[in-house]
Amino acid sequence: MPTLPYPAINALGVLTNPNIALEAAKAGTQDQIGASATQRVDARALAEARSSGLSAVNMTLGHVAGPSDPFELTLNDIQVWDEFIATHPTDLLKVISAADILAAHAGGRVGVIYGFQNSEMLGDDLDRVAEFASLGVRVMQLTYNGRNRVADGCMVADDAGLSAFGIEAVAQMNAQQMLVDLSHSSEKTCLDALRHSSRPIAITHTGCRALANLPRNKTDAELRLLAQRGGVVGIYAMPFLREQGQPMAEDLLLHLEHAIHICGEDHVGFGSDGHVTAVDDMASYLRFLAEDVAQRKQSGIGATGESAAVVLFAPDLTGPTQFQTLAELLQRRGHSATRVEKILGGNFLRLMREVWGA
Repeated sequence: MPTLPYPAINALGVLTNPNIALEAAKAGTQDQIGASATQRVDARALAEARSSGLSAVNMTLGHVAGPSDPFELTLNDIQVWDEFIATHPTDLLKVISAADILAAHAGGRVGVIYGFQNSEMLGDDLDRVAEFASLGVRVMQLTYNGRNRVADGCMVADDAGLSAFGIEAVAQMNAQQMLVDLSHSSEKTCLDALRHSSRPIAITHTGCRALANLPRNKTDAELRLLAQRGGVVGIYAMPFLREQGQPMAEDLLLHLEHAIHICGEDHVGFGSDGHVTAVDDMASYLRFLAEDVAQRKQSGIGATGESAAVVLFAPDLTGPTQFQTLAELLQRRGHSATRVEKILGGNFLRLMREVWGA
């Protein structure tokens, strides 16, 4: 497939080759992979990311959940990725500005956007927002699925929304021109943050609650206010696109179209929450998935809709052709080339330019 003629942005994704972890699991050598995701990015992953037409990916760094110190773990992860990108200058470019995404596209490289999927690394020190911004972090998600000092996630039953500390945190992110991400947030957190933020906000990876009534998806009220405030929602290819059964590309298309109906075509994008490189051994993957789902449930970080029987991607939309295939599927359903370009990257590029500044 030819490279896309415009910048494609995955609002939340990974560069790792999933087969490395699978092979290690089969061989019983998982502990030799190491904690950093860079050790699961090989030549195949880099080559396929570049050939896919992907111009930039918002990639999760640092603490999401677990017992390690969130601040120290996150600082270390940033350093590791800085070093990794520096040793792969023909493949990768660290993204600080929207201009870097255009440069990555022009040079056939993949722009790496440093993002967080939690804010626990802030501790009780809001000066850390500026510290992380100085290190190149461009996106910060307020919560994962649970409750933290800033706000409530989507699995919190007694949803209290954004805390007083969280209001200050959002203000600091606005001041540092950091893009606030409301994926995984509770409904009240989402609505509160949208009302308090002085800059447009992203929901990088979610689905539409109107089509699949699951906590990880967003209500029409959230989507509508996001668009009114100038933000962009990225629709994922995750299990939550259906209440039961395996989501396919058709489900992703339906969620994209519902989001367009509610938000307008200028406020919808794509955030797969997945790999570019396809899984080679599905039997091993399903065994690995069952263990992962059980561990997430046991540790209290799972979300309603996760299942050992449902893979974490659309099986008919995988591998390095996925962005081109999605573009073609949208055009076959009557969406104009201009709209498809917006969905595949243009809308998030506009948002990033607006929030990050020149």
